[in-house]
Amino acid sequence: MQRVMQAKNEKVSAYVCLTKPRILTMVLVMSAAGFFLGAKSLQPLDTFIIMLLGTALSSGGAAVLNHYIERDVDHLMHRTKTRPLPQGIITPAEALEFGITLVLMGVGLLAWQVNLLTGFLSLLTVFLYVLVYTPLKRVTWWNTVVGAIPGALPPMGGWTAATGHLDAGAWILFLILFVWQHPHFYAIAWMYKDDYRRGGFKMLPVVEPDGLSTFRQVIAFSVVLLPVSLLPVVYGMAGQFYGWGVSILGVVMLGIGVNLYRSHSVQDARKLLRASVIYLPLFFALILADRSF
Repeated sequence: MQRVMQAKNEKVSAYVCLTKPRILTMVLVMSAAGFFLGAKSLQPLDTFIIMLLGTALSSGGAAVLNHYIERDVDHLMHRTKTRPLPQGIITPAEALEFGITLVLMGVGLLAWQVNLLTGFLSLLTVFLYVLVYTPLKRVTWWNTVVGAIPGALPPMGGWTAATGHLDAGAWILFLILFVWQHPHFYAIAWMYKDDYRRGGFKMLPVVEPDGLSTFRQVIAFSVVLLPVSLLPVVYGMAGQFYGWGVSILGVVMLGIGVNLYRSHSVQDARKLLRASVIYLPLFFALILADRSF
């Protein structure tokens, strides 16, 4: 009986793992930020909760389908060989069914209970992530740029859930997240360049092993993030408190990026990754705090 329960718990944990909880958390943070800025509050609360649930389902489903598509190379890379599919804990058929079910539930919930535009943005995100970005990783290093598009759509979904339409505010949030993703993912690409090479992925550090192009991209997008992150102030979406706070965050990211450019070290790449991950919740916290001043 105990073995049966352990096996069931292992399978449940494996299904959760397939949804990429860390990435899912970041997606929900940015969706919440988009909703808050669009509605200027978290009201109506029921719409906010349904938006988060639908986004979680569709985003988790997209992650599962990503696992399914890349199952043939995950066993080649050290950082992915312990995932549920390479380990045989979940079968490909089970993963495919689970992923499609989550996506349909998430998109359907958003379209039915929130609005059609939010449901469409969710479906578009899944399509670009699963059927465009994922296969493109084996073709060209431009996959990072293309992948930043579906990665930047969640705050737009939050905005449309609150307002029912797209306007300048939604596009500003899209632009901020689009730019932010480049230092974030190039740091990951440098950290795991050998793994990506083994998996046959055409990431920039694999295509150009000296890293110079990668580090230039990190610096360029970190610099661009500084003025782009201030657009909410320019358009009256946030105030000076947010402006000063997000500027400090941006300068810190740029400084770490400069250190990476100088050192070429995995340690500094890891520092940049951590800084970029911290950036998102602090970004949302600054927006919330700004309303109190």
